[in-house]
Amino acid sequence: MRLLPGFIACGLVSLAATALQAGEEHLFKRAWLESLVLAILIGAVLRVFWRPGVRAAPGIAFTAKTLLEVAVVLLGASVSVATLWSIGPLLMLLIAVVVAVAIGLGYVCSRALGLKWRTATLIACGNAICGNSAIVAVAPVIGADGEDIATSIAFTALLGVVAVVAMPLIGLALHMTPVAYGAWAGMTIYAVPQVLAATSPLGSVASQTGTLVKLVRVLMLGPVSVVLSILMRRREQPAQDAKLDVRRLVPWFIVGFLALAGVRSLGLIPTAILKPVADTTSVLTVLSMAALGLSTDLRAVARAGVRASAAATVCLLLLAAIAFGAVALRDFI
Repeated sequence: MRLLPGFIACGLVSLAATALQAGEEHLFKRAWLESLVLAILIGAVLRVFWRPGVRAAPGIAFTAKTLLEVAVVLLGASVSVATLWSIGPLLMLLIAVVVAVAIGLGYVCSRALGLKWRTATLIACGNAICGNSAIVAVAPVIGADGEDIATSIAFTALLGVVAVVAMPLIGLALHMTPVAYGAWAGMTIYAVPQVLAATSPLGSVASQTGTLVKLVRVLMLGPVSVVLSILMRRREQPAQDAKLDVRRLVPWFIVGFLALAGVRSLGLIPTAILKPVADTTSVLTVLSMAALGLSTDLRAVARAGVRASAAATVCLLLLAAIAFGAVALRDFI
């Protein structure tokens, strides 16, 4: 019962965010801001006028951490290793290289612009892998707080919309083939619906290619999370202790994510429950973002605004350039 007041507060914020997304879809036929983004924004604005007291704090903390970790586990049911083999080894390798290079360069640039290392990591990973979903999944691995997450999500969400509008114009101007453009969009744009929106002007082949490439890029979330977890453990461990505690090497929710992805790949998850699992994941994620919003001090986010927006923009431009080079290399080979 002690968690109930905070959970109710998160639930009300989530309902408001879901209603606003539904309103967007009704008015504009698409959601420019997803409920995940709206939940953290509404929660953060509400926090300006209402600071959660001792009754609400435990429920908000539980929702922000534990429910977020459960959502990450359930996310594993949405990915399948079979997707890797359907795209071909060369393009699969190029996608992995693009993700790794984009994370490295994005982190270096974000740090050079003065961001905290956790915010820099979230922006780099969100940019390189899958936007908000990657930020949400990586955040508990590195111990990021609500302000880190809010800052990262705010600017990647905005840039995702910009990319959807700008990339088709660039692809058409450069007379890119549907396959080449689809691969470029799939390696660059953050979310699958955004990939579909950005590739549709160049036809169904571009959309199919872009979606497949994007799904393979999402699969990089597992390996990246494991690597970050190992680096975090080494960072936290005293230098004089040479042994690494294997039991604490990877967080339980990353193990769960990988296990569920493996079960899905083996075909052991009935197709009928995939949509309910996906819907549950979405609900838990929105609730978690509402909790993080209610834990966020907007003044701290505003102080990082200029640096974070510059970092996110530079990261996206770097990713687009690296992905374009990878597509050109693939065509050349």
